[in-house]
Amino acid sequence: MNYQILDFKLEDHIGIITISRPTALNALNKRFFSEMDWLISSLKTREDVSALIITGEGKAFAAGADITEMADMSPKEGTWFALTGQKVFESLEALPFPVIAAINGFALGGGCELALACDIRIASDKAKLGQPEVNLGLLPGYGATQRLSRLIGLGNALNLLFTAEIIDANEALRIGLVQKVTTAEDLMPEALKMANTIKSKGRKAIRMVKIVTRKGLDMNLEDGCNLEAQKFGSLFATPEMKEGTKAFLEKRKPEWPK
Repeated sequence: MNYQILDFKLEDHIGIITISRPTALNALNKRFFSEMDWLISSLKTREDVSALIITGEGKAFAAGADITEMADMSPKEGTWFALTGQKVFESLEALPFPVIAAINGFALGGGCELALACDIRIASDKAKLGQPEVNLGLLPGYGATQRLSRLIGLGNALNLLFTAEIIDANEALRIGLVQKVTTAEDLMPEALKMANTIKSKGRKAIRMVKIVTRKGLDMNLEDGCNLEAQKFGSLFATPEMKEGTKAFLEKRKPEWPK
């Protein structure tokens, strides 16, 4: 695909997606979802990606869905637009490797929902986050009513959804919406540092952690723990586990199989 909105590069097994529509504050339109769907599909089977970082160009991570496209939609078209975004974000969430949102500025509405579909969120101290859809007579359409409460609790989620409050990075950190706050200058170095830390661990183990943790959200505790035990045992058959335990006993860094 000829990408017009997304820029992708791979550096030393770390992928970086930059949303590049700065004149529209990186608003999410139909073209964005088409490009993101295509890019995710191309990444999900790649063995050379250890982690992925998503960020935005300019003042915004993504300032929401493109209201100019939405304004004249019919109910049928609105449902299609929501389902399209949900499908893309579900595919993003299902990528086998960790995905880090590097929130450089505004992450509002659909932009906040994009961050919610990532595994970890790091925010610049200039970032602003929120779900202001009720200001438009709408509710979130890309999963915030489901993901937000799972991440920050029902009360905090409904507070943001009901009031449309836009919060700063430190408040987002306090309620657990983001995991770390940095200066604007340190945002990408910190995201890359985290990605490199992840890359230094056992690759199969990292991927299995993501699968088990995310699947466990939809299970009761007993079934989730049983899944954990089964996947824990399966890793004993891997060369990574053999090397990891051997390196520990020999007091050295592991040399992971290629």
